[in-house]
Amino acid sequence: MTPQSTNGHRDSVDCVVVGAGPAGCTAATLIALQGHNVTLLERETTPKYKIGESLLPATIHGICPLLGVSEELKNANFILKRGGAFRWGKNPKPWVFDFASSQKMAGPTSTAYQVERVVFDRILLENARKKGVNVRVGCKVTGTLEEDGRVAGLQFLNEQGEAETIRARYTVDGSGSESPLVRKVGDRVFSKYFQNIAVFGYYENGGRLPEPLSGNIFCAAFDEGWFWYIPLRKDLTSVGVVIDKTKADELTNDLPGSLARYIEKCGPIKDLLKNATRVTEGMYGEVRARKDYSYSNTKFWSPGLALIGDAACFVDPVFSSGVHLATYSGLQVARSVNTFLRGKADEAAIFDEFEKRYRREYANFYDFLLAFYNVEQEETSYFWEAKKVLGAKTPEDEAFINLVGGVGNNNEELFNSADFFEKRKELGGTLFPESAAVPAAPAAGGERGDFYRKLTSEITAMQINTLLGERRPHEKPLFENGLVPTRDGMHWSVPVAARV
Repeated sequence: MTPQSTNGHRDSVDCVVVGAGPAGCTAATLIALQGHNVTLLERETTPKYKIGESLLPATIHGICPLLGVSEELKNANFILKRGGAFRWGKNPKPWVFDFASSQKMAGPTSTAYQVERVVFDRILLENARKKGVNVRVGCKVTGTLEEDGRVAGLQFLNEQGEAETIRARYTVDGSGSESPLVRKVGDRVFSKYFQNIAVFGYYENGGRLPEPLSGNIFCAAFDEGWFWYIPLRKDLTSVGVVIDKTKADELTNDLPGSLARYIEKCGPIKDLLKNATRVTEGMYGEVRARKDYSYSNTKFWSPGLALIGDAACFVDPVFSSGVHLATYSGLQVARSVNTFLRGKADEAAIFDEFEKRYRREYANFYDFLLAFYNVEQEETSYFWEAKKVLGAKTPEDEAFINLVGGVGNNNEELFNSADFFEKRKELGGTLFPESAAVPAAPAAGGERGDFYRKLTSEITAMQINTLLGERRPHEKPLFENGLVPTRDGMHWSVPVAARV
């Protein structure tokens, strides 16, 4: 459907985006950079505290250069992340991986950052303003405007609590897991496997891994779950435990006491915190809990409205995929909206392309984690599983690094969220019980053989193409009869071969 003109309406825009997190800011900025009139509505008046502090190279070197924030991130002096360390599986000693070990990320693209999200999100928000986005804070979305069977804008309360409406040729929802617009698109389906609870706080003067690993995330499994340990500043560390939902009653109303008790049960984390003190004041002074239930909406778009980031789906915190999936979806939806706003575009074709690519990236992390949560394996088994998930020809350890670095893509087309989780229900139960063991890997061509297909590395190609500019090669579609990015990377087009 070709978008209808909204000229003449004082409150009309080309696109309205809800939510000023990484997903919303990415989408709004990349749409505004194409000359479109974009308004970004954010409920908070300033960036608020958020978890999700450990980023991936795919975000830092794939998305952030497109947004134009690379220098700002460098000047923020965030902790440099070169990879990760895990006390996981049968090996009693921690094992490490470096992004630089992957040929896809070797050199200047082999690092990421550990970020304070308030600082990182503020950089993205201020950049959106600089790039022409009309940012309005303190605005609470209350409903949608609908015309001819499609969303045509939003109703909201402004910063003064007054009711307003805004008409838009397209609406993008990046407002997170508690989005008020999700049911306008479909239903949320929850995984029966990843139903965990995270309890987390912040510590001063925590220990560090030896150089050059001091900036890496450290994940340590123990009998009842696993811990993350993320250095945010020289004197500040994010520490969280992830446990199965069946242990929720043990948390009672004493989250600080519960976190302290779990630290005592996990030797490596206890050792790192032996001289540390928990922060008890300010933004980091609260011990928080979050239900990290995996879910996916049955649809990611409906006429006039698209869901991105946690509004569409969530996996699990273990490989820090949250911000990656958010910014990745922001790029994909921006391509679709930009193409739509040009006119004469098939809305279904361009937004199906967005949804397929986002679901595929989600599936990469989900399917690998089904195997990773079996802690009764050697690390080499996890490497092998990553190679299988990606259908890669690279060595097993490199396939693992590519996947957790966000530069591996699966070509599987996923249409039904319920079917997606149903097909995988036999692969696991809840976190770490004996019944949750993942079956041994099937022989090639077995029951799951068709699932693991050869993939392309879109994020890696994006990094290279940022440097090549107009010299970038023509890309091939990821799906049968699919679309490809234009040479500028900001729209969809029919593949060259399909035009002949």
